[in-house]
Amino acid sequence: MKIYEKCMKTVKNREIREERFMSTDRYQSPLSERYASREMQYIFSPDMKFRTWRKLWIALAETEKELGLPITQEQIDELKANAEDINYDVAKAREKEVRHDVMSHVYAYGVQCPKAKGIIHLGATSCYVGDNTDIIVMTEALKLVKKKLVNVMKELADFAEEYKAQPTLAFTHFQPAQPTTVGKRATLWLQEFFLDLEDLEHVLSHMKLLGSKGTTGTQASFLELFDGNQETIDKIDPMIAEKMGFAECYPVSGQTYSRKVDTRVVNVLAGIAASAHKMSNDIRLLQHLKEVEEPFEKSQIGSSAMAYKRNPMRSERIASLSRYVMADALNPAITSATQWFERTLDDSANKRLSIPEGFLAVDGILDLCLNVVDGLVVYPKVIEKRLMSELPFMATENIMMDAVKAGGDRQELHEKIRTLSMEAGRNVKVEGKDNNLLELIAADPAFNMTLEDLQKTMDPSKYVGRSKEQVEAFLSGIIRPLLEKHKELLGVKAEINV
Repeated sequence: MKIYEKCMKTVKNREIREERFMSTDRYQSPLSERYASREMQYIFSPDMKFRTWRKLWIALAETEKELGLPITQEQIDELKANAEDINYDVAKAREKEVRHDVMSHVYAYGVQCPKAKGIIHLGATSCYVGDNTDIIVMTEALKLVKKKLVNVMKELADFAEEYKAQPTLAFTHFQPAQPTTVGKRATLWLQEFFLDLEDLEHVLSHMKLLGSKGTTGTQASFLELFDGNQETIDKIDPMIAEKMGFAECYPVSGQTYSRKVDTRVVNVLAGIAASAHKMSNDIRLLQHLKEVEEPFEKSQIGSSAMAYKRNPMRSERIASLSRYVMADALNPAITSATQWFERTLDDSANKRLSIPEGFLAVDGILDLCLNVVDGLVVYPKVIEKRLMSELPFMATENIMMDAVKAGGDRQELHEKIRTLSMEAGRNVKVEGKDNNLLELIAADPAFNMTLEDLQKTMDPSKYVGRSKEQVEAFLSGIIRPLLEKHKELLGVKAEINV
């Protein structure tokens, strides 16, 4: 990721940071230590935050200069020259004195920029840098989520294509139902993620900056700075937005942007988590049935006691992290609902946890999904054996129709098939025998069909309906064009830490 790679090249004392990163004498978040990528971690890092603060201060100063305030190009150049070289030690020492993070960094920036220190943060309140940075960070994080989500969809599309015609037993209520295909089942997972991508793109395309609206959102400070010139003040937010790469700012606000924005964002993450959870559950069940398995590495250990086990630990981890994200969606919703008037600060501590951790968890989930789907192992012989053990029951309607064509009575045949099906089912469940329904039907003269005739009807492909055609239509009509549209995002290969 470009923003991550560019910034990491200029971070000072990286070795010290790495040593602290590996510290064993304090709590470490599993999200950063085990699950999330370094790219996503950087997006929510202090370095990303404080560099963005300085970019926002530069954008504000440039805007004020361009709109006529007595700010010099020399001051702007000084701010730009020190934008990347953050004196964290000065800011940290200052914050111990004043107990205010924004003013500590204003002070630290001023130490490096003595000519410009008097115009840093001019007319702004703390939320100018805090809230605008939150929007910028969430936007960058959504872009990374989108990139990984598209790659998961690509792997699922390839899997569905490969197995579009492979018959398999479908389940309703986890009870044997009509057959489907392995590829068709994969399109059900894929469609869930497709809906998530639609939601993500909608939210991403509607992300707006707070702008600079002052203490209660009225821009009163700018009325003073610009001598009440309304037309000039109307230009401030659009100019800042353009400089920071956004189309616009929210038209009205209190001191903060509406916390409903956070709700919308995390709801997208929760939706992705729900889709991943559903897929991972299905894979876990299929692995129990020995039909499909997630990748299992050569030296991987499934159990400390049972050496033969191949536990679906990646899919289980997807489910575990997904539940966390789905529950996390409550945090911004409650925070949004309980904001008082123009601003309260009971959002801050919650936001510092719920927003980054939601993104870090989804980042880990998508890496796991990419890893699992890319390495799914299908066992056609097991699939066929289970399907064939149930197929005689599912073929009874076709058998009955053939018998009617041969001169049988439909109502009589229906009752006979019902009775014989119950007997065959009892043989399987009570006696532990194989399904002998075809033999029972062949032995009944009412059907006038030999066992050989009946066995000819046992081609699974006759009972999968339009599964293959549905996969082809879905992929060619919707998914492949979407992947072509986003081809610049493709090529991600996930690496999981544990």
